[in-house]
Amino acid sequence: MKYLLTIISVLSLFIAFGCSEKDSEQPITPDTTLDKASCIGCHTNYEHLKAVHTPDPPESGGAGCGGETPHIEPYDRVYLGGPGFVDFQNDIHGKLPCVTCHNGIDNTDDKNLAHSGDFISKPSANSAEACGSCHPNIVNRAVNSIHEQGWGQKNMVALRSGNVNVPAGFDNLSELMKEGYEKNCAKCHATCGDCHVMRPKAGGGGLYRAHKFTKTPDMVDHCTTCHTSRGGHAYFGVAPGTVPDVHLTKRQFTCLNCHTKNEIHGDGNIYDQRYKVADLPKCENCHSNIASSNTFHSVHLSTFSCQTCHSQNYNNCGSCHIGGSGARIPAYLGYKIGMNPIPQTKPTYKYALLRRSLSAPDSWMEYGTPNLANFSVAPTYKYTTPHNIVKITERTGYKDGSGQWVAYSNCTEGCHITQNSDGSFNNKELYLFDSDCLEWEKPANVNIVVDGKLPSSWQVN
Repeated sequence: MKYLLTIISVLSLFIAFGCSEKDSEQPITPDTTLDKASCIGCHTNYEHLKAVHTPDPPESGGAGCGGETPHIEPYDRVYLGGPGFVDFQNDIHGKLPCVTCHNGIDNTDDKNLAHSGDFISKPSANSAEACGSCHPNIVNRAVNSIHEQGWGQKNMVALRSGNVNVPAGFDNLSELMKEGYEKNCAKCHATCGDCHVMRPKAGGGGLYRAHKFTKTPDMVDHCTTCHTSRGGHAYFGVAPGTVPDVHLTKRQFTCLNCHTKNEIHGDGNIYDQRYKVADLPKCENCHSNIASSNTFHSVHLSTFSCQTCHSQNYNNCGSCHIGGSGARIPAYLGYKIGMNPIPQTKPTYKYALLRRSLSAPDSWMEYGTPNLANFSVAPTYKYTTPHNIVKITERTGYKDGSGQWVAYSNCTEGCHITQNSDGSFNNKELYLFDSDCLEWEKPANVNIVVDGKLPSSWQVN
């Protein structure tokens, strides 16, 4: 019954208020003198929020790929004020009573009573009920999306544990391992509110612009707050010796120029690996006739993925942070070419750029699993597409005396392995050999290391 009443109230408000021009011309100034005995009255009173706030408990789980989470005080995370709150009150969502989405009890100054019973601090954690009545198509698509469910991570944990693919494989994990996943991994996956209302947990959590509903997530405040070490650092050229991605410097692209909302919301299907998602962007969507544009492309376009030649060095790490002890191998800048680890998904390329992954056999020892039963089922170096593209890299060119990049005349100089008269090799460090792997990694990577698989003319096999 409550759910039905919610639908009716939302529809009524759309009819009554809509997005009329008249409504948008009459901004509402928040009244900070409201009686504290109400949701809005309490949350617009900053001093009152400070007085009654509950301090955060100690943080559990590891810091994660993006480093330590910024700390934002609990009262700052829920304060309603400033231009964002005005925008919220002018929006259709701001016309709804707070209890429509959050439940709890209104019209009381007792914090415990207000937040009692079936109070929901983050309604979009159950997006079907909180968002589905007005946005059914998006919710039905997103419910199984990688953004919301993290199927890729879940699948890898399940497979390395000796289970089958998700979702059944993950469901078969011990309750202790699931708890570990929630504490250490799930914090990086997003509900509707994390992109459109909240500040992501990785950025400190809490309301983003005082409960304003943001239709298009902000690239810095949302996308690269979560996708930090692998996306943001690369795209903005943060790492030493790197420059920003050419799509940023030349075209000022945001994430959504390539990653459409249809890809991000998903299509309702479960994909156990992110490169299987149907709507992924492709370089050739914008770059036409690249197969014949130069000699490098005509020779290697069906051999190497685009990033193999056009990426700069990028972040790698050697084990995940499960249990809070940090990675045994700190993040480092690297570059490795190996055999394509996902030929069924990316059949075009024989070789691909690889990134060292975030798992080790004993990663889950803090959660009741001393060693993963089937750790070597997948490589520890994974197919990667760094967001740090430039036209000429150290693999395809060199800097002249004036510091300008000049393209090599052939592939041999920057990428092919050649032997010197003293028996040493040039460019060997670019490729993943068995000797590059730690002992516990070698069985997992046997199919993707290049030992015995490179051209015989290179004399390195």
